[in-house]
Amino acid sequence: MDYVDIPGLGRPVSNLVMGSDRFFLKDQEATNERLDVYVEAGGNIVDTGRIYGGGESEQAIGNWLASRGVRDEFTVLTKGCHPRGFTRRVTREALESDVTESLKALQTDRIDIFLMHRDNPQVPVGEIMGWLNDYVSAGSIGVLGASNWTQARVQAANDYAGENGLRGFAVVSNYAGLAVTNEPMWWECLEMDADYRNWLAETGMPNFCWSSLSRGFFSRKLGPEDADYDDMVRTYGNEENRKRLQRVSEFGRSRNLNATQVACAYVLSQKYPSLAIVSPENLEQLNQLIEASALALGDDDIDWLEGN
Repeated sequence: MDYVDIPGLGRPVSNLVMGSDRFFLKDQEATNERLDVYVEAGGNIVDTGRIYGGGESEQAIGNWLASRGVRDEFTVLTKGCHPRGFTRRVTREALESDVTESLKALQTDRIDIFLMHRDNPQVPVGEIMGWLNDYVSAGSIGVLGASNWTQARVQAANDYAGENGLRGFAVVSNYAGLAVTNEPMWWECLEMDADYRNWLAETGMPNFCWSSLSRGFFSRKLGPEDADYDDMVRTYGNEENRKRLQRVSEFGRSRNLNATQVACAYVLSQKYPSLAIVSPENLEQLNQLIEASALALGDDDIDWLEGN
């Protein structure tokens, strides 16, 4: 794997990030196995969130951390203040509740990287940065970040932090996969445009790409009888993606790569610091993604896959 420096963290993290939306307490053994294989290959960071699995994702990770004794060398990224339904939760009270519950579930006294899972543009950025910095000062949160925030709001938050001696956002987490979206998969999620990507390249701010494999669009063969079919069509069903799918297949054949590996390599080969959050379906796919994490696509490869 390759590694990315995260400002303020104190250690580099692997560019392949273990996602945890498949982690549940009833599958603790499978969770342990995937994390063990991932760490053995050089992986050292997990992405989770207070909402994932109703809290079970964090609990399963906490159980693994406690049983393996690797807390000090393993990076935990979690997120809070996710909406409930279509009700935003960007409040001091929601933040306090989520941070408290996350620390308990993860069986730790600190969150290495904490992201606001959503934004509420009606709340001044100064208030949010003030709340977050209270936890930084207390030592319970290290690095701060924003998921599904616009570039303008991230910049405004960091401007405020800089002017007031506070810690700003060091990372973002937005969708930047190879498949382009018709609309967000989930309410108020954000796909980065070219201007956002250029800003990341100029500032050097890392992006943790969620759904980095485009929910399996390039590799999963779904039909109307599949539970995820309607969401896949609603989000990714367009002519541009059908053309990209053909190019992914052709590119993979020429490089002896499968579609999942091509989609992963695309995310990891951007001009800005880019990390791919992946949730492999099994150990075979995990090992394929570990191979892909060492691939570097050139600008010509990226342009060709995009159809430019």
